[in-house]
Amino acid sequence: MTNDNLNEFLKIKNSTETSSSLYFYGDIVCDEWDAWTEEDQYPLSIKNFLATEQGKDLNIYINSGGGSVFAGMAIYNMLRRHKGFKTVYIDGVAASIASVIALAGDKVVIPQNAYFMIHKPWIGLMGTYNSDKLIKAAEDLDRIEEGILNIYQENLKDGINIEEIKEKLREETWFTGKEASNYFKFEVGEKKEVVDCVSDYLNKYNKIPYVLKNKTDKTGNEKENNNKKRVQMKLNLLKLGGLND
Repeated sequence: MTNDNLNEFLKIKNSTETSSSLYFYGDIVCDEWDAWTEEDQYPLSIKNFLATEQGKDLNIYINSGGGSVFAGMAIYNMLRRHKGFKTVYIDGVAASIASVIALAGDKVVIPQNAYFMIHKPWIGLMGTYNSDKLIKAAEDLDRIEEGILNIYQENLKDGINIEEIKEKLREETWFTGKEASNYFKFEVGEKKEVVDCVSDYLNKYNKIPYVLKNKTDKTGNEKENNNKKRVQMKLNLLKLGGLND
């Protein structure tokens, strides 16, 4: 009874015998139950999409504040394995784990005024923790960061040291397209109007540029209303499932 987000979102998108378009215009989530808008994407949906587009070149459009690091890494690896040539266009922002997904492309194009944001990974903790568990959580974050840094390092321009990128991670760095091209193997496109980003994650960052925060605030109410509707729909589905048990 639930819809496949990606298939719904791509109904009106271009697809030919040799190429297809893939959009990341929301949050990166773990599964369809975490996808509160049609723009949110998750690994299984991407897997199903790629299975129907085997061998095709992909045009990948990104305007995402990020999301689940594990879901994003899974998507990155699936895209890297895809046999067609992959061109990534960062339409507005590729933040956090969306910056990793962007690097799955064989070619990455970013407008001068788009944003590419990197930061140290986070973890949410609930419950009661002693020092041993907190140290374990910190060690897990360090391992996650190492995996992300390995991907960044593969895409650095000659002469850029990974230690520079580590420092940028600590600072939560919002590169403009032009700035990002000084560090990464990006092609800089013409300046464009920054498009709205339907992402809950943009509100969680400390240094979000004003132009993005302004647009995020405009779309926030609409997304909140959609979320409430979807929560109610999923609760109704759970109730139906309980009746059938």
